[in-house]
Amino acid sequence: MTTEPQALSSAGKKTELAAGPAADTFAALFEESLQTGEFAKEGEIVQGTVVAVQRDNVVIDIGGKSEGIIPASEFTDASGTLTVKAGDRVDVYIESRENDDGLVTLSKEKADKMKVWDEISSACERDELIEGTISQRVKGGLSVTIRGGVKAFLPGSQVDLRPIRNLDKLIGQTYQFKVIKFNKKRGNIVLSRRVLLEKERDQIKTQTLQTLEEGKIVRGVIKNITEYGAFVDLGGIDGLLHITDMSWGRVNHPSEVFQVGDEVTVKVLKYNAETERVSLGLKQTQEDPWNHAEEAYPPGKRVHGKVMSITDYGAFVELEPGVEGLIHVSEMSWTKKVKHPSKLLEIGQALDCQVLEVDAKAKRISLGLKQLEPDPWTLFTEKYHPGDKIGGKVRSLTDYGVFIGIEEGVDGMVHKSDLSWTAKVNNPADLYHKGDDVEAIILSINHDEKKVSLGIKQLFDDPWPTIFTEFPPGRQVDAKVISVVDYGIFVRVRDGVEGHVPQNEIVEPKEESGEARALKVGDAIQAEIANIDTQDRRLTLSMRIGEGVAAATKPTEKRASVAPKKGSEEAKTGGTIGELIKQKLGEKFALESKKEDKGDE
Repeated sequence: MTTEPQALSSAGKKTELAAGPAADTFAALFEESLQTGEFAKEGEIVQGTVVAVQRDNVVIDIGGKSEGIIPASEFTDASGTLTVKAGDRVDVYIESRENDDGLVTLSKEKADKMKVWDEISSACERDELIEGTISQRVKGGLSVTIRGGVKAFLPGSQVDLRPIRNLDKLIGQTYQFKVIKFNKKRGNIVLSRRVLLEKERDQIKTQTLQTLEEGKIVRGVIKNITEYGAFVDLGGIDGLLHITDMSWGRVNHPSEVFQVGDEVTVKVLKYNAETERVSLGLKQTQEDPWNHAEEAYPPGKRVHGKVMSITDYGAFVELEPGVEGLIHVSEMSWTKKVKHPSKLLEIGQALDCQVLEVDAKAKRISLGLKQLEPDPWTLFTEKYHPGDKIGGKVRSLTDYGVFIGIEEGVDGMVHKSDLSWTAKVNNPADLYHKGDDVEAIILSINHDEKKVSLGIKQLFDDPWPTIFTEFPPGRQVDAKVISVVDYGIFVRVRDGVEGHVPQNEIVEPKEESGEARALKVGDAIQAEIANIDTQDRRLTLSMRIGEGVAAATKPTEKRASVAPKKGSEEAKTGGTIGELIKQKLGEKFALESKKEDKGDE
């Protein structure tokens, strides 16, 4: 405002002041006008009096016989109700001097804003905090409404101590802020909340460190979660709660147990004052469940659990949080040969099992699944004894024998030497196939090794004491093919008597068309006894009937009719060499029979 004399406005007319003795009087009046705002300039704030409240406007007297109008909307609250009445004193902003109607253009809103800017400026100078409400999200941060509706900017980096991914959740929240940048001319205000939080954290941290020590139980808030653990805010200082210290039970990921913001009570396991590193434990605030494992899980008890993990050698079952037992693959089934536990069980499966052994010190429990079912071996030994006849299917074949399923879960083995009295079996697969129905006699039961020895030939009496009498060489017999092999066929002469026909002693049957047909299992044939090997107990036959049993001893030679030499044994008997052998064997049998008769006498 200038100190030079100016014209005083009254109803739009100007009156010039004369110079002279009245100058002193004018100076006094001018000084008074400065006090009353009579000479206030455009762009200034003055205090006025509400003269009248009209429908759309409010008339304000700003002194110096000057009046102005302000829209009534500037004096209404959120509900639309007017907040002034005649006689109220209000601060207004002079936008322009008198117009043709003699009225001054005023604004209450601008006056309020300018006052707020002045207050904010003063607060910045005094380093005071300003309260504001986060109104919306803007580029790079948030917009905050402070005093008088003034908008300020809160950068994203100044919102909290740590970056916040979802800023939208803060909209509508009211906080205290510190002004870190202020420019009235540009209308720019930058706020920070982080500065206040850091200061508060440092104060709390100082208090926390004074009382922090190993072994102390403290409370905290989950601040951050990682794959290996969770960071807990203890009050100005963070501690690590490792995943292995969260529970006595199995924790695959910390997020299964906690969420950010959860309150927890933990124990200080380690504290390094120099590095300010703190290790925490949650399970250490609870009793170790292994302390009562021996009492809770005695051997023989049936328990319920859940499969937590599967390995090549077994499955781990959780009986309670922190207590797991192992079902070894050998303890899963009596009857099935489990190649891998995953073939029988799956992770998360609930099941019942039986406690086999407990070692609380080593934190080990052995469990069994098959023990919930009757032991097939026990049932077998109660039902069968040596000498009993059994029936079953061939389960498998080896070079040394045949395995026969007797009962579910119990197999017996027939050694190849116990397959036949009269046929030497080098490979059991030559006579039997997987799935064949067979009968056998139980020879022995080994309870310690849970093995059963069987015999098939023992189903019949040993034919060797009377073999020469019943089946002398050269005798023709009816037989049935029981197996076809590369080197000949095996035939059954009668029950308990099998024999082998070499490949070169086979005569293939002919079809009606005259073509030869290969022999197959089940075919009936005629053959003659070619050879009896008492040492290897082997009976050899030939389908070349009448060609002589000696043919069996020369399988690679081609047979031909040869005239007997003069003076030979063959010439004397007038028969073939085969007939001579038959005669000699007959004489031998007769001699042995006479000796046996004398012995009986």
